Amino acid sequence: MAVEVRVPTLGESVTEATVANWFKQPGDAVKADEMLCELETDKVTIEVPAPAAGVMGDHVAKSGDTVGVDALLATIEEGAGAPAKKEEKKAEKPAEKPAEDKAVAKDEPAPEPKKGSGRDDVEDAPSAKKAMAEAGISADDVKGTGRDGRVMKEDVQKAIAAASAGPSEASAAPASVEAPRAPVAEADEEREKRVRMTRLRQTIARRLKDAQNTAAMLTTYNEVDMGAVMELRNEYRELFLKKHGVKLGFMSFFTKACCQALKEWPAVNASIDGEEIIYHDYCDVSIAVSTPKG
Repeated sequence: MAVEVRVPTLGESVTEATVANWFKQPGDAVKADEMLCELETDKVTIEVPAPAAGVMGDHVAKSGDTVGVDALLATIEEGAGAPAKKEEKKAEKPAEKPAEDKAVAKDEPAPEPKKGSGRDDVEDAPSAKKAMAEAGISADDVKGTGRDGRVMKEDVQKAIAAASAGPSEASAAPASVEAPRAPVAEADEEREKRVRMTRLRQTIARRLKDAQNTAAMLTTYNEVDMGAVMELRNEYRELFLKKHGVKLGFMSFFTKACCQALKEWPAVNASIDGEEIIYHDYCDVSIAVSTPKG
């Protein structure tokens, strides 16, 4: 009897998600609670585990499809593909040699284990697999800190950061001097790169555009005496870094100043809804920041 794999509850006010990618393909052996696929919502990324062990059936929802809560993603058929692989390995095992060959083999040194062979039974985190695929690196290049050497997403990020921070001697070496060439004009399509946005990035872009369309945009330049702020920052800089692990910048002071200004000028902290003006008795300041996912 086939077991259905459905979209789990996605959270409050979230009704649909996008299938980011599948970790298991039809015909693959599946263990209970093994991660099958990854779903992206407007807020978070969710990994869907296998409800039972068996063989992966057909994917009802493909990568890139939008699915609702409790929608059918795939099925898991009865049976297990793993034992079949073990039988194949047994069949490939050569017949035993005579006792004389065994005696000679004892005197020969044992072959060294291949690099990474100890991790054959270790399942890396699905989020780490995705990060390694995007960065173009293998698990052998990443030092896993999880249980039994399991590679986590943080391990991949550290490996990428270490690789980018290391000096590149090849790039520093002077290249052979070539005669200057005339620039070759390329078509606009060849100079463009289209990348499908994740669901989170689409939401960020849509809300930033909505803010631009509905808010009164104004840019002004004014000189301000930052002496008091500089003194306060220098006084608490070391303590702030030690406590929070990040440097104390100026954005916090700018945000505080904006909130104080909105209290003194409530008309600026207002919005229009139809024929009414809504004055807000609170400060809701949004700051756009860059993250690996958008």
